[in-house]
Amino acid sequence: MTFADMRPCPSPGCPPPEEASAGAVLTIDLGAVRANYRLLKARLGGGACAGVVKADGYGLGAAPIAEALQREGCDTFFVALAEEGIALRQVLGEAPSIFILNGVPPGAEAACAAAGLTPVLNSAEQVAAWRQTARRLERRLKAALQVDSGMARLGMTAGEVERLAADRHGLDGIDVVLVMSHLACADEPGHPANKAQLLEFRRLSAMLPAAPASLANSSGIFLGADWQFDLARPGAALYGINPTPDAENPMRPVVRLDARVIQTREVGAGAGVGYGHAYRAAASLRTATISLGYADGWQRHNAAAAFVDGRRLPFVGRVSMDSIVLDISAVPAGRLKAGDLVELIGPSQSVDQVAVGGGTIGYEVLTGLGSRFFRRYVDQ
Repeated sequence: MTFADMRPCPSPGCPPPEEASAGAVLTIDLGAVRANYRLLKARLGGGACAGVVKADGYGLGAAPIAEALQREGCDTFFVALAEEGIALRQVLGEAPSIFILNGVPPGAEAACAAAGLTPVLNSAEQVAAWRQTARRLERRLKAALQVDSGMARLGMTAGEVERLAADRHGLDGIDVVLVMSHLACADEPGHPANKAQLLEFRRLSAMLPAAPASLANSSGIFLGADWQFDLARPGAALYGINPTPDAENPMRPVVRLDARVIQTREVGAGAGVGYGHAYRAAASLRTATISLGYADGWQRHNAAAAFVDGRRLPFVGRVSMDSIVLDISAVPAGRLKAGDLVELIGPSQSVDQVAVGGGTIGYEVLTGLGSRFFRRYVDQ
């Protein structure tokens, strides 16, 4: 007997066995990703728009996300690590440009060159190693140069840029195809660092070989034309995270997370719920325990809520490794039973709202989502 034979509901409307057996379902709307890409590209006024798919597409699957963006016309992608780039090359084929934001770790240069990857060179040491690789392979190699315009995270310092500019052999064998930097405060439009970084980027990039320039991330696109240059590198906005935190989110939501009810029960007044009895019922209530916890990436201290039929179902007690208890007194008795799904991220509660509940940002929510979900990709 197979698992499918054991399904309690063999009718055509039932979910597949993998979904039915999962504790939670993560739905990823590739159509929304493509729509977000179109919106961002439209704001660039003719400039090129890349897709940042690092960290496995912000936790949502780099391969399906990148393939959807490629169908939308995106031909330039950014990842963080060389291994991410090698895997992505196998998915996308030889045509797209794939940049490695962290550069190439020592010893991985030949593998990156063989995969046709373009490292973002962040230091004099990385430049020297890539130059030596080009000499060893006896061919020219493409690279991006990143300058530190004021974030003090990655990129060549002003001194390194000046020394490289003065060394007529410093870029031997290297075709510079992009000069870039990264904004530290783009999500705060009025922050003085944005203008300071723009001016410093212009100053440093003028010392380097003429090449397309890139400064804007998701939020940087919304700072205006001065910051957009030749290529923008949106990441979070593609996945529905608000790039303009002080204004209405212009992006379409991409993710929906629904968790399955394990059981329901009546809890009497005065009863303690969950570890440490951190919650004690002031009056009798009805509860549902759902199959989701911090092993799935839902932070232990994030006491947000679930929703069903638009009604808020507060968490009661602590988030456990594999489960959370909800107060379902607001819904009619019998509305929820074992196997039903409740919404954690979706129309009633966005990724950014979940992040507020956990004292973090939407980036961390998405990239922290675990591997135990049934992942369902739709393209609406």
